[in-house]
Amino acid sequence: MSEYSAPIRDMQFVLKELAGLADIGQLPGCEEASEDLVDAVLEEAGKFATGVLSPLNRIGDQQGARWNDGEVTTAEGWKAAYTQFSESGWTSLAGDPEYGGQGLPKIVNVAVMEMWKSANMAFSLCPMLTTGAIEALVLRGTDAQKATYLPRMISGEWTGTMNLTEPQAGSDLAAVRTKAEPQADGSYRIFGQKIFITYGEHDMTDNIVHLVLARLPDAPEGVKGISLFVVPKFMVNDDGSLGERNDVHCVSIEHKLGIHASPTCVLAFGDKGGAVGYLVGEANRGLEYMFIMMNEARFAVGMEGVALSERAYQQAVGYARDRVQGTEAGVRGGPKVPIIRHADVRRLLMSMRSQTEAMRAVAYVVAAATDVAHNHADEGERARAQAFVDLMIPIVKGWSTENSVDIASMGVQVHGGMGFIEETGAAQHLRDARITTIYEGTTAIQANDFIGRKIAREKGMTIKAVVEQMRAVEVELAQHENEEFRAIRAALAAGIVAVEEAVAYILETYGQDIKAASVGSVPMLKLFGIVAGGWQMARAALASRRQIEAGSTDAFYRNKIHTARFYADHVLSQAPGLAYAVIHGASGAWALEDDAF
Repeated sequence: MSEYSAPIRDMQFVLKELAGLADIGQLPGCEEASEDLVDAVLEEAGKFATGVLSPLNRIGDQQGARWNDGEVTTAEGWKAAYTQFSESGWTSLAGDPEYGGQGLPKIVNVAVMEMWKSANMAFSLCPMLTTGAIEALVLRGTDAQKATYLPRMISGEWTGTMNLTEPQAGSDLAAVRTKAEPQADGSYRIFGQKIFITYGEHDMTDNIVHLVLARLPDAPEGVKGISLFVVPKFMVNDDGSLGERNDVHCVSIEHKLGIHASPTCVLAFGDKGGAVGYLVGEANRGLEYMFIMMNEARFAVGMEGVALSERAYQQAVGYARDRVQGTEAGVRGGPKVPIIRHADVRRLLMSMRSQTEAMRAVAYVVAAATDVAHNHADEGERARAQAFVDLMIPIVKGWSTENSVDIASMGVQVHGGMGFIEETGAAQHLRDARITTIYEGTTAIQANDFIGRKIAREKGMTIKAVVEQMRAVEVELAQHENEEFRAIRAALAAGIVAVEEAVAYILETYGQDIKAASVGSVPMLKLFGIVAGGWQMARAALASRRQIEAGSTDAFYRNKIHTARFYADHVLSQAPGLAYAVIHGASGAWALEDDAF
């Protein structure tokens, strides 16, 4: 079993050549993000990921989190690693400087986040949920709430959670029943139960800040009657010290397929008189506020897809180099060779590599657009960037995580029978990846959002603008007449046409037959993800070509072009078939009566 090694060279390339790190560094509030500083941050994060978090990954998988009488104990080494993690400043990297954060742009934090998730996904979930809670409080919390909670959450002294799901509700948040009863002092008493709460209880910090969806007594039915409350595990005194234990308790943790070291908790609020909570923002707007956290979490889960794919790829390459078996095809009587010399192993490794690089590029470009949306001086530029981010969040989340399951499975396949044996570690990546397509909104939820809110509602305006950017890259590819660039251009051109045809179908059909359009929602998400990945891989090939023409002899750039060519031939070539499924797939899906299944 190999330890994780951060792919810093590729991260630097994507940040600088595709995501426009230099331009991000010119935005108001982002001036400190120089290339030298970012390189230093990546190097130090890589050391921490490899030296501290990666060795705990297997330990956490084997030991898991343990529940006893309401208390949760994390795996061996977890608490010490978290203390080192927070004391080293990693929790505060992108935090607001007003509350003790370092204020680095999202694009830098995303690259570092990828390292944590590759090295130890279960560990990374704790700071991930805290970041979402911080974001909601920054944007909607009162001054008093911000002063009380944000400095210690940003420093990592306290962690945060999202409390949405209930046993009867699942993804249907309109069915939330948790109650909030107003008190004379302006606080509320919270009563109810929440399930699937990541790091809802643990031993790594002294306090946990829960953000909880609940209903006021006079709330309207459905999603319009949900409010958001901050409910600390321990009450906070006026001087900032911790007071008495609040009435929120972990009644059990789940036994899961993967991410064993991340406690997934059932939390009971109000069993002993009511958990004290405080309203965040305005009453009955909780779901709107929770989506602030949700979008942050969805992007972060998409990064889990990238990260687990990278980890699975690294392990598969290491095994393929070392495992000697069989002779090379076409070489009679030749010596035994490492399996990396076998054709299908080669195909599997290139599939893993090219898709991981495409996903990383797409995600980093979206992160950079987030920085533009938050910081650009021009309102029009901010609006355009935000529209692009909104369009792409379902892609980063849904496409990347679906790919990660396939890529981790390819990693098992490269190992052969040894991949099915837990001791090699390949199976853990597949088990850990499987949840990513489900939580923070299943792939179908992402896809329905994509075709409904992000395409049909705005009549395709943003996606058509992105397609125009893709066509500009296609034109640039035409300036290079060698075989590799011709192949990349042909595949990208076909992919663009496939997207245009599928978008036209969605726009024509969604308002008339939403069930037919929805059958094609996941294929549509996959189609656009693949083509968006091809767009970025083509940009990577062009950037690499420029470096070679400028005199670089670095093999990295030649390999980038080769990988983009493979992606074009093996992945981007799937686009027309997916468009066909979007346009023609509905009738077959609805043909059988329910009782025929």
